[in-house]
Amino acid sequence: MELTPLTERFILHFGEMGSRWGINRTVGQIYALLFVSPRPLNADEIAETLGFSRSNVSMGMKELMSWRLARLIHQSGDRRDYFEAPKDIWEIFRTLAEEKRKREIEPTLSMLRDAMLEVPQTEAERHAQDRMREMHELIEMATVWFDEVQRLSPETLESLMRLGAKVQKVLSLTERLRGKE
Repeated sequence: MELTPLTERFILHFGEMGSRWGINRTVGQIYALLFVSPRPLNADEIAETLGFSRSNVSMGMKELMSWRLARLIHQSGDRRDYFEAPKDIWEIFRTLAEEKRKREIEPTLSMLRDAMLEVPQTEAERHAQDRMREMHELIEMATVWFDEVQRLSPETLESLMRLGAKVQKVLSLTERLRGKE
């Protein structure tokens, strides 16, 4: 597959951002290539296009499939495995949110629950436990809110997000007007 300068820039950017998102450069670039590809790609095509070894592509694909950000596709008459990214951008958003929650939020909530069950032995532990309880309550509240948002249709979710941008504009204008008084 031949990369255009625009596509190459996008793929390189995703590779650089990968470490900030908890994935390595190779996985980020593979995902970006699958995301912009108009058709499913096999591992050899991915390796050749990105200049990666076949083993790096295989490991990267395993990680992307564990995140549910790539799907295995079979094409009739071809024994090779092909891969594609989900097409629906809202599905990708929901999948990322669910995976981040499962990998990051739930273990933190579990640790905080365990910490709150312990009997504090000192005033410092009591203070720390109170702070942990506040953190637990905030994360739980955000999690419940996010669960409700996840149930919305893509159209409703998009409307809600656009409404938030409009509210932000109104608040900014209000702040500027207050500053002129």
